[in-house]
Amino acid sequence: MTGGSGAAPLPVVDIDLAEPGAFRRPGGGVRTRPSGRALGLVRYNGRPLGMAEASGRGPEELWRALAAAALREFTVTDEDIGLGEPHLTFVEAPVISVIVATRNRTGMLRDCLDSLLALTYPRFEVIVVDNAPADTSTEELVRREYGGTRDGGGPRRNRGGPRDDGGPLRNHRPTVRYLREPVPGLARAHNRGLAAARGDITAFTDDDTLVDPLWLTALAAPFLADPRTGCVTGLIVPAELDTEAQVALERHGAFAKGYAPRTWSLRAPSADPLFPFTAGRFGSGANMAFRTELLRGLGGFDPATGVGTPAHGGDDLLSFFRVLARGRSLAYEPAAIVWHRHRRTPEALDAQAFGYGAGFGAYLAAAIVHEPRMLPALLRRLPGGVRYAIARNRERAGPATGRGAAPSRLARLELRGMLYGPYGYLRSRRIERRIRRRTEPRHGDLARRDPRRRGGDR
Repeated sequence: MTGGSGAAPLPVVDIDLAEPGAFRRPGGGVRTRPSGRALGLVRYNGRPLGMAEASGRGPEELWRALAAAALREFTVTDEDIGLGEPHLTFVEAPVISVIVATRNRTGMLRDCLDSLLALTYPRFEVIVVDNAPADTSTEELVRREYGGTRDGGGPRRNRGGPRDDGGPLRNHRPTVRYLREPVPGLARAHNRGLAAARGDITAFTDDDTLVDPLWLTALAAPFLADPRTGCVTGLIVPAELDTEAQVALERHGAFAKGYAPRTWSLRAPSADPLFPFTAGRFGSGANMAFRTELLRGLGGFDPATGVGTPAHGGDDLLSFFRVLARGRSLAYEPAAIVWHRHRRTPEALDAQAFGYGAGFGAYLAAAIVHEPRMLPALLRRLPGGVRYAIARNRERAGPATGRGAAPSRLARLELRGMLYGPYGYLRSRRIERRIRRRTEPRHGDLARRDPRRRGGDR
């Protein structure tokens, strides 16, 4: 984010240097005519270059100011010419299942679903997973406004590819399905959706996002380019900066991953001193996609991680790490854009900052549990990684007073969360074991229920 200072609310807009004078609202192309100061995602022929901040007395002056700021700050190369009309044909496009986990936020969910149904991608379905809801409002919304169906019966698995049962294979109109996961936890909700997914690729976003019309097209491209690619993540930018808390989080850089495509694998190690354990650099759970069978083969997401558990997060980071540990590549594609609605209040922002740190600490503990053979590599990298993390935390914190007060507080909360994270993960694992004992019948229980297991009914 270039220019500007302080934490005054900022309108957020979307401009393309190839369309002089045109402004769009985040997430889908609705035209707008802003003036004054604004933060703009600047693109060139659809490809994002960066975020620029500028002001103008009218829309035309503001557009010119944003474009000038972008040209000063960003280097346009041949790779930035654009997306090259990447519209896959119906036959070429792999079927993608989009999973949206939600809990008691029907207003945000409606906006998210509207943006998903405006995608230009030809073959996809949407699965809404209602996680431990307080009422039936989400199910009623999906059924009433999106013609959603509630999945009955057991999980549907891919056997020889997606099923031609009226889902995403028979027509261009995406289906919306409703699922309910009664046990709280984002990882559990994602696993519920993963079990029902019919696509070759499964993509995930949150209910507080808006997706760009080319989101799935851009996510699919690295999978099609390299069969070794197991996971793709994308760019997350703010959908609104209406409150000081939202501005503070954006300046803290919680979602910043850059505007250059990247690929990671163990075959070509990164120079990062903690690679491949720095999974937070690879992407975020609000914008990620996996080859469906690969993610299922990993057992899905660890239910002892994620929002809604004592671990507070780490489910996405752990999955990124495990994809790399299994010898697959992970790609970051900034053209796959998701617009995120940051937390609006200082209290919610503080909880989110602590949660980010806790999730990272929990992820490191979970990584060793799931991939114990990687422990020697972690121990070798740990001293340098700790020094790097402390230096990065101080850099993000800024000064303790004045304009940097909020980032400094957020950095301290994130560091405190990192220290708590391993303990939170262990607590969460104990809770998960109790849940399994309650929900999964033991062999003895089955024997008591079925007399044939006792040799009964003679």
